[in-house]
Amino acid sequence: MAHGGFLRQHSDDPALASHIMHDYTKADLDPATRGMLDFAAKLTLRPASMQQADVQELSNLGLSDEQILSTVLITCLFNFMTRLADGLGVELPEGRQENIERWLSGPARQQEWLMTAKG
Repeated sequence: MAHGGFLRQHSDDPALASHIMHDYTKADLDPATRGMLDFAAKLTLRPASMQQADVQELSNLGLSDEQILSTVLITCLFNFMTRLADGLGVELPEGRQENIERWLSGPARQQEWLMTAKG
């Protein structure tokens, strides 16, 4: 519920945010956003099934290499933090989300190894 609250709070459209939280597949989304969410769902639910074609699909939808990398990093970080908290039975401290966002939008972008696509 914390993530849904964050999404509603920072969205220009709280109703759409609620819809995305409950079932994004029924929300009125542009193709790039839907593609990103489909990618994130697949990476979360079936990580071993990911293929280069999944990345190529995001590129075909107009996402830049940096946006694709951000999608992967955010998905992985969300899954890691959720499993960490669930595994230990703890709630994350207030402000943790803001710290993560600052890192992803600042220091992470300065790490050349993170921003260079191998291929």
